[in-house]
Amino acid sequence: MTSTEMSTIFAPAKLGPLTLRNRVIKAATFEGRTPEALVTEELIAFHREVAAGGVGMTTVAYCAVAPGGRTDRHQIWMRPEAVAGLRRLTDAVHAEGAAANAQIGHAGPVANAASNGYPALAPSRMFSPLGMRPMAVPKEHEIPELVAAHANAARLAAESGFDALEIHFGHNYLTSSFLSPRLNRRTDGYGGTAEKRARLAREIALAVKEAVGDRLAVTAKLNMEDGVRGGLTVPESLQVAAWLEADGALDALELTAGSSLLNPMLLFHGDAPRRSFAKVLPVPARWGFRAVGRSFLKEYPYQEAYLLERARHFRRELSMPLILLGGITNLDTMRLAMTEGFDFVAMGRALLREPNLLHRIQSEAGTRSACIHCNECMPTIYTGTKCLYRLGSPVIAESLPVVNGKSQVQA
Repeated sequence: MTSTEMSTIFAPAKLGPLTLRNRVIKAATFEGRTPEALVTEELIAFHREVAAGGVGMTTVAYCAVAPGGRTDRHQIWMRPEAVAGLRRLTDAVHAEGAAANAQIGHAGPVANAASNGYPALAPSRMFSPLGMRPMAVPKEHEIPELVAAHANAARLAAESGFDALEIHFGHNYLTSSFLSPRLNRRTDGYGGTAEKRARLAREIALAVKEAVGDRLAVTAKLNMEDGVRGGLTVPESLQVAAWLEADGALDALELTAGSSLLNPMLLFHGDAPRRSFAKVLPVPARWGFRAVGRSFLKEYPYQEAYLLERARHFRRELSMPLILLGGITNLDTMRLAMTEGFDFVAMGRALLREPNLLHRIQSEAGTRSACIHCNECMPTIYTGTKCLYRLGSPVIAESLPVVNGKSQVQA
């Protein structure tokens, strides 16, 4: 790694109207620190620590655009009452020299109606395994209300001091479910052809851009593929991305994959923590998980930059800035992303394990992340997302597995 390559990654970089201090973004990972659906001091501390660790921008997830758009009632939803707390959070992030990004969206079929007290939404008739009831299907004339909710959330994010927005078009959340041929069986103006299925994503992106103008950078997290039979594929997603690029509402795309509804491990790779999830899932989801856990939580071997092969197709076809996600844990992989033409990289689990990882990398180029990709952090979303093996974790050492002969508390 040359000093020039190091300076490319850790030098200031433009993202739309925003200048980040470097090209590393803390990816949106649900924090589990908002029990009243409002910002807490624990959430502020979570993002302050990551910002102090050196990222260019940290992403707050998940800021739902409506109360029924949450995966459960404990998530933030964007309303005037949330602004003061969000302003404290963005001020804390800015004080550490980083930018603040708000992920906004509607969970759609991934929403838990039983928890939220609002019906989950899907593009077509479906039964909710979370809420254990049929989902509501918005009529065509109701969809503009969903678009307007995204625009309103964007305005509230700007009022809260955010520098950027990430619109959630991935993981079979609402907009992603409209993109999926498997989930979207509509015959109106929002279903059928790829262009009609992409209509909601395009309308939301344009509405959000109109709401915030050049005050905030506007990005979107887009599924490259759902990873399920009959779902969105790379060729169709490429066409969607081309339409979004032509519309000109987005400053960058963050490329992702997988379905929170049907195949979540395609996003994560590494170990599938089935046993841990079976212990913590709320009833009745726990009963269903015990029956289908092995087929639901599939196992994909971990490797660095594991989404790169898919993402290369997008880099070849698009001219807009792209953010590479998935298996970014060290300087060599960051360099690879830059060499391949990606503008930014996004990190998640590695920063849960070591919020100061970037400072360590800048001090010693050969630094390797201590993350072992066990994904035991995933089931902690119900009690506050964390790495169980991080130094200082309250988890009892005896309950942790031993890897390479060492307890992971000391690894």
